[in-house]
Amino acid sequence: MASHRRARPLGQHSTVAALSRTAATLAAATAAVLATGGSALAAPGAPGGPGGAPVTADGVRQQVDGLYAQAEVAGQRYDGAREQERSLQRESVLLQQRVAEEQQHVNTLLQSMGSIASAEYRQGGGVDPLVKLLLNAHPDQYLEQASTADQADAVAALKLQEIESDQRQLVQDRAEAVAQLAQLESLRQSIAGSKTQVQQRLGHAKALLDTLTAAQRAQLQQNEDDAAGAAAQTAEQPPQSGQGPASARAAMALAAAESALGKPYVYGSAGPGSFDCSGLMYWSWRHAGVTLPRTSQGQAFAGQRVPLSQARPGDLVIFYGDMHHVGMYAGHGTIIHAPYPGARVRYERVGDMPVAEVVRV
Repeated sequence: MASHRRARPLGQHSTVAALSRTAATLAAATAAVLATGGSALAAPGAPGGPGGAPVTADGVRQQVDGLYAQAEVAGQRYDGAREQERSLQRESVLLQQRVAEEQQHVNTLLQSMGSIASAEYRQGGGVDPLVKLLLNAHPDQYLEQASTADQADAVAALKLQEIESDQRQLVQDRAEAVAQLAQLESLRQSIAGSKTQVQQRLGHAKALLDTLTAAQRAQLQQNEDDAAGAAAQTAEQPPQSGQGPASARAAMALAAAESALGKPYVYGSAGPGSFDCSGLMYWSWRHAGVTLPRTSQGQAFAGQRVPLSQARPGDLVIFYGDMHHVGMYAGHGTIIHAPYPGARVRYERVGDMPVAEVVRV
């Protein structure tokens, strides 16, 4: 997302230029969503102002800004739910394996007790009190009713405790496995809902931007390219003394982010061919041997907070009060980030969005 992130006034720019960071790639944005397997929902009716008056270009810009912001918030929810889903799937597989092993152990115990009972019956025409104790459906009641020490000696008690403990653990783990499967289903519904929200908002944004002329859209694209080029020239200047990356790992992460320049934004993607905002940070820092949380909100707490005035290349810059966007500081007041669906990884001025936190990993 971009246009909704401008933190300062538009100044001398024309109304068309003000739209450059919002509208230029909307068609591509919608195509990117469709490529993920969904379809953008049509906007409810033709866009229009009060009383059916035509919407101004500035009005379109403001509405699309909000839709992009909502789409990215939904995208970060999608990322978080996917991360939870993967973690829970791993835990569920391990738990189900443990349940299977516990069940096999209980089955083995029961089989051995059955063999003992059969042998006792064949040899003496009956079952020894000890075996009765072990096989009793209610062994606690049997123990309470036992009248002699021979019927409940220490060996029997210990064996009984082992069997009961195994059975209790099995029941508990089975219940936990069922709960995990229910949680997985809930997460999958959340993932589907977040994806639908992204599609709806991008579809509505496209309907709004379709009210602009081809000439306006071409101008918007040119303005956006010019702004990205200017930010790139600034970022590529040699760092001032003492203003380079704060660590060797930060330098490696920055180099990885730079290698992703020009790759498309796709929500829910963490490389190598496409990225969303937090996915780019996750992928870049993995190249430095560091595993970050998957969402921008999680990444906001992944290191030491520093003032923006002390930001160094490789630091994470978290934007907006709800922390729904993140980029990497690239030096000279610029960042590298994946802006919004349909756009590509690029440089941008850090002041174009309201900064919430700067995090040094």
